[in-house]
Amino acid sequence: MPPSQRKPEEIETIREEMLNHALDLIAESGYKGFSMRKLATRLGIAAKTIYNYFHSKDEIYLSILTRGFETLHERCAAAHAAHRDPMGKIAAMCREYVDFGLVHANLYNLMFTWHVPKFRDYIGTDLEPAAQLELDSALKVSRLFIDTISICANGSTSVTEDDARFLMIQFWSQAHGYIAGINNALLDYMHETPLALKERLIENMLANFRATAGIREGGRP
Repeated sequence: MPPSQRKPEEIETIREEMLNHALDLIAESGYKGFSMRKLATRLGIAAKTIYNYFHSKDEIYLSILTRGFETLHERCAAAHAAHRDPMGKIAAMCREYVDFGLVHANLYNLMFTWHVPKFRDYIGTDLEPAAQLELDSALKVSRLFIDTISICANGSTSVTEDDARFLMIQFWSQAHGYIAGINNALLDYMHETPLALKERLIENMLANFRATAGIREGGRP
């Protein structure tokens, strides 16, 4: 049955199923090894059926990324909203980010780790609008962290927009290193139970953040 004869919610359910299986295939075969034909075989349908929902494998790939960044933003925004004090917001967002990366390992790796096409690879192509949507979704996550850091350091004349961006990048670099080390099992060779280090690592990141931003306990500069 073509999409035009299905209800919008049915179409979205089918698209979601295709994206989920596509992510599994990319995790198994890599981006270059992924194809519409392989996805059709996995789903037990004709390849032409997929083209009723997506025009190309790149559109599928960008849709997976966009969905991933939207989900990550929603989770971090919910963590942000659950706390009143700025440092509480930062701490909750840090934990949510790390948990997302560990629980959704394949999706996180596609978003942040694997060597796959980026926005600039699609400039000037028919997929540039879809790539722009994916990029905008990704930047919403970093913007949420930057804005929260700025609020947290409100009153400190030494914390500029560039400083807040640096602190965001510093956090991301530390969190990403830990998540990647867990996901690719490298930390298993360095520690018997690397997952047990998660809370200690996060607390250390928060302490470094307070020190760099000049924030005392309680969330004020």
